[in-house]
Amino acid sequence: MSHAAPIVSELQQQVIDIARRAGEEIMRIYVRDDAPAVSLKADHTPLTEADRSAHRLIHQALSALTPEVPVLSEESSAAELASRRQWSRFWMVDPLDGTKEFIRRNGEFTVNIALIEAHRSVLAVIEAPALNVGYTARSGAPALRYPSGPGCAGAVRWEVLQARRWHERTPLRLLESRSHSRDPQGRWRRLLPEHSTRRLGSSLKSCEIAAGEADLYLRLGPTGEWDTAAAQLILECAGGALVEVGEHSLGEALGYNRRDSLINPHFAAFAPGVAPLLEALLSRAD
Repeated sequence: MSHAAPIVSELQQQVIDIARRAGEEIMRIYVRDDAPAVSLKADHTPLTEADRSAHRLIHQALSALTPEVPVLSEESSAAELASRRQWSRFWMVDPLDGTKEFIRRNGEFTVNIALIEAHRSVLAVIEAPALNVGYTARSGAPALRYPSGPGCAGAVRWEVLQARRWHERTPLRLLESRSHSRDPQGRWRRLLPEHSTRRLGSSLKSCEIAAGEADLYLRLGPTGEWDTAAAQLILECAGGALVEVGEHSLGEALGYNRRDSLINPHFAAFAPGVAPLLEALLSRAD
């Protein structure tokens, strides 16, 4: 990996700063001694003070930065959700991806911000505030990793990310969700070549593939578009891919705000060289 210093765009840096501030707000709540109060949303997923506080900060900051660009967040109002199909350019935000990891205090949660144009991510920032690291990308430029957290607001050492090309002669490095059942992947497991398995929370899984530290993440269950929008661009700019998984073949790259629902189809995030393996698995799966 190179440690040159590619220049990020002015807008990209401004969004990095917003994500960092949101991460600081999350950490303010995370380090408190009291256990976070948790409520359940309509879909039975957890919601904490940190989700709400980060949402307010990001929504206000992005609205001030680009007043003409609407913001669609996992915690958006019903009115915003109802009007979003008319938007061709907007911010897609998950203010706290990995709420379960936040509640469990394992640090594997992120702030995800992506700019969507014509159904595709064109700018992305992911902050992992408990891990003091951030990731960013924009269309046509490298994916970058950078140190974040206290003391990192000045000069930044950018690290260019490159997904590792997988060869069938080497063990496959498989990632699984830390907070979701592995049962949906059971039909795949017996067909996989030699592999290791590691469990990880939030959008960090795609970031690990982008950084060359893993090869494959299969998601055969529901996720929101805000879970993948930023991670997809970072992975693609590092040479990887995030695509739909059909019944018998791989589909196209995930798109955003195309459907009535904001729930993603099944998908696979993977490094270069993995696609032929996945196609072979799909053709053999029951």
